[in-house]
Amino acid sequence: PVKTIKSSIAGCIAALALLAVTAHAQISLNSVRVGATDPVKLSQFYAKAFGMFEVNRIGAGANPEIFLNFGASVAAAKANTAPQLVIMHRDSDTPSDPMAHVIFTVTDIKVAAATVKAAGGSMDREPFEFQGSGTWIGLAKDPVGNSIEMLQFTKK
Repeated sequence: PVKTIKSSIAGCIAALALLAVTAHAQISLNSVRVGATDPVKLSQFYAKAFGMFEVNRIGAGANPEIFLNFGASVAAAKANTAPQLVIMHRDSDTPSDPMAHVIFTVTDIKVAAATVKAAGGSMDREPFEFQGSGTWIGLAKDPVGNSIEMLQFTKK
């Protein structure tokens, strides 16, 4: 009886662990969406500031939905399976949710901040080291006010 109880408990724990793992196994980040009154113009900013390429476009005319991703070329960006940045039309360039933002990992945060400014964005907070951790953070805005967080991690 004790052996049976131990086996049953072990089986229940294993089943719960498997359930916890499988409950989230099918979930992954698909994309990040930001808005602008002129999605085409904003996509050009992200191309200049972060080296992204357009990989898809839904709709035509003044209000397309534009998908961007990283790669050494358009073909490489299209082949990249990483989450994409999606730019969609909105009626105002004043975001109502100040917490929504894009987060990029960068290798040289000071160069990234300079590139953001040169491409037409601005820095809310210049790069700083977070509490002596070796992680650097820079907080920027794209030309229409979407927040961008840039992270540079210590190389190990």
